[in-house]
Amino acid sequence: MIFMDIIDFRYRPPYGSYRETIMYRDLERARRCSEAFGMNQSPAVAARDMEASLTEMDRAGIGMAVLAGRKVLPHIGVVDNQDIVDLIHAYPGRFTGMAGVDPSDGPEAMEELERYVVGEGLRGIVMEPGLTKTPMFVEDERIFPLYERCQALGVPVMLMGSNCGPGIEYSKPEHAERVAKAFPKLNIILSHGGWPWVTEAIHVAYRYKNVYLLPDLYQFNGPGSGEYLAAANYILRDQMLFGSAYPYVSLREAVDYFLEGRLRPEAQPAFLAGNARRILELERV
Repeated sequence: MIFMDIIDFRYRPPYGSYRETIMYRDLERARRCSEAFGMNQSPAVAARDMEASLTEMDRAGIGMAVLAGRKVLPHIGVVDNQDIVDLIHAYPGRFTGMAGVDPSDGPEAMEELERYVVGEGLRGIVMEPGLTKTPMFVEDERIFPLYERCQALGVPVMLMGSNCGPGIEYSKPEHAERVAKAFPKLNIILSHGGWPWVTEAIHVAYRYKNVYLLPDLYQFNGPGSGEYLAAANYILRDQMLFGSAYPYVSLREAVDYFLEGRLRPEAQPAFLAGNARRILELERV
């Protein structure tokens, strides 16, 4: 394993409102999910221990993690944006973050964007339109003011449009493609990597250089994982992001998965850190 200051784009720590989400409320369910992808739950997760999780980051070579707020249906679990800000301040240099907003909230969503991105310096916003009280497709025109504001600010939008909604149609990458086409200067991150429409999502990112794929849990031993690896190694080297999917996958296990022969040495810097640093403009930190 080569030394590298890795950036984890999909890390949900045992802290604050994260601990109230379904991932931590039902650790047995989370463990079964880990095993379904051939991975293991971390002891720090099982203990819900924040300090142990930081130690785990160090041992895995992860220098920074991206924290995401979450505004979704209550049974899944809301992650308060203030918790993101508090963690960043509590552990300087270890975390950066993106504000979760509910696009169905209209003016309130815009207020969250202004407060936490403009006011607190978070690096963008996260939306899961299919998991709100009023399910929406990501290209719904009611969301356009949020896209327009992020494009003007030069900050990215992370969309969870995969395995996310009342029906499989909410997962189709063609919806994100319409957003990428309408907002060509807006960087768009597809968490879950467009799964299960893996090849289609890769095609969208290949056509639109403002689309990035964050496969997170679905890159580990799942259907389509080989296609994600091929994309990271070759045609999408500059548009793929590493995310451990923590707490579903232990951090060292997630890193080793890529550094033990799957990811070409030439592709490692971009996938494990460089692309994240560029899209979040971390060189300004």
